[in-house]
Amino acid sequence: MEELRNRIMLVDDDPDFLEPIKMALESHSYIVETANSEEGAVKLMDVFKPDLAVFDLMMDNYDSGFILSHKLKSRYPDALVIIATGVTKETGFRFSADSKYGGNWTNADLIMDKGIRPDQILKEIKKLLKS
Repeated sequence: MEELRNRIMLVDDDPDFLEPIKMALESHSYIVETANSEEGAVKLMDVFKPDLAVFDLMMDNYDSGFILSHKLKSRYPDALVIIATGVTKETGFRFSADSKYGGNWTNADLIMDKGIRPDQILKEIKKLLKS
């Protein structure tokens, strides 16, 4: 009997963030599909149903991650979403998943500040997926 493995969508326009996170997740037996743009992520949603997605907040647009979170949750309501953002470092403005700007319409499950190490995001993913 084949073991069920969690499927993760990882979307970021920064390869220096995308690649190490992807490698860490795959080394823990997650099935990982990536995209490097909002448009690429929308296309990926047509062929890949993730258990969890990690979206960069600012890509094609300043709110790409929020838009993707909303689209993913509309299509796959059970999917979990982490939004990774460098906004706090750049502006001092802090989002949280339960704020009116972060959680309400996007339904993001967690918002993390960029500078996240692969082991930190892996820990949060395991917590959310209860794996």
